[in-house]
Amino acid sequence: MLEGLQDRLGRVMKTLRGEGHLTEFHVDTALREIRLALLEADVNVDVVRGFTERVRERALGKEVLSSVTPAQMVAKIVHEELVAILGGETAELSFKGRPAVILLVGLQGSGKTTTAAKLAKWIREKKGLFPLLVPADTSRPAAREQLLVLGKQANIPTVDTRDMDDPEAIARRALREASIKGYQVLIFDTAGRLHVDDELMDQLKRVKEILKPQHILFVADAMTGQDAVRSAKAFHEQLDVSGVILTKLDGDARGGAALSVRQVVGRPIVFAGIGERLESLEQFHPDRMAGRILGMGDVLTLVEKAQEVVDEKKARRLEAKLKKNKFDLEDLADQLRSVRKMGPLQQVMEMIPGMGGAMPKGGMGEGQEQQLKRMEAIIYSMTPQERRHPQILNGSRKKRVARGSGTSVEEVNRLLRQFGQMRKLMKRLGKADPRSLKRQLGIR
Repeated sequence: MLEGLQDRLGRVMKTLRGEGHLTEFHVDTALREIRLALLEADVNVDVVRGFTERVRERALGKEVLSSVTPAQMVAKIVHEELVAILGGETAELSFKGRPAVILLVGLQGSGKTTTAAKLAKWIREKKGLFPLLVPADTSRPAAREQLLVLGKQANIPTVDTRDMDDPEAIARRALREASIKGYQVLIFDTAGRLHVDDELMDQLKRVKEILKPQHILFVADAMTGQDAVRSAKAFHEQLDVSGVILTKLDGDARGGAALSVRQVVGRPIVFAGIGERLESLEQFHPDRMAGRILGMGDVLTLVEKAQEVVDEKKARRLEAKLKKNKFDLEDLADQLRSVRKMGPLQQVMEMIPGMGGAMPKGGMGEGQEQQLKRMEAIIYSMTPQERRHPQILNGSRKKRVARGSGTSVEEVNRLLRQFGQMRKLMKRLGKADPRSLKRQLGIR
């Protein structure tokens, strides 16, 4: 996510921290690098100018110059100003009315249809409400079939509109069905175009008049940079958009849209799409995004993801087994599965403070993801008895496990060595006196 910008800003912050005494020259040099980094990331020129001017004004003020750690104060100012241009506070969706209607608009190819299913799943799981999906993109072939399939995957009720060609008639039918069956939220997927035109806008205005939506959310492809910002502005002027959903933030985009859309359009980013899976939609938190961009991590999101995938009863059982030094390969497989459920390894690592710079150049690629899968395959190719008592794995058993998992005996041996080292470490930690353990870890 915004990898190039992260690298450039990370280097600037590191240089500043190396300066014991901060001067105007240091600040100007750092801001020149920050300006270049933002422009290369395709951030709007006016947004960059305003951002650097505010940072410079604050960085050369008494607040910083009188500070014991001026470089840290500048880093704090940069973080605060980044949060400000990203929107300041987290935008929350409200769901008033029965049903509360959400109208999704945007250009063709922005990921609108997939986002509709992701949003419905998020609303059901996070808010405990019952949504109804409405496919009304009558201009793109197979768009309605796509949403029906996605709705089935997410187990979200979806209106079958394949026998209808008029979006206004679809809107009336959807409202009637939602009212009769008691759905609390109606998510309406509209048609897109390759560019903004009068025909599209007139159609959307008529649908808006019928639905009277509580929220009109513009879905923007982050990989299109400033084009996404210009499109969002055009839609807002015609429809009074209430918020923006940025998709494909996990791609290799320069990502300037994320840093421009709030300032240029004047509407908050509500959600960010960070992957293809139906779970890959995150509520947009400006402070957390700023932390990720500056390489400071995002511990809160990491904790939330961990809470979603960790079973509390299993966690207690695992804790008891660790204390008795009975951690086995079945437990290891559970932990590997939980890590993979949290999302791509690259994203998980970026949320850990300090890990962004420690990752290999180019990030955590497919190789690391595949390695986790291979480890799981090896463990699940063993019998339950072998998983609980790996010491019984002799040469012939290892050959059978390697064949069954599509790996080699060498990989099986490597996994067993790593597991043995883990058990030794856990045994030491379990038996260590807390005061002795603190000394070993360098904690006072």
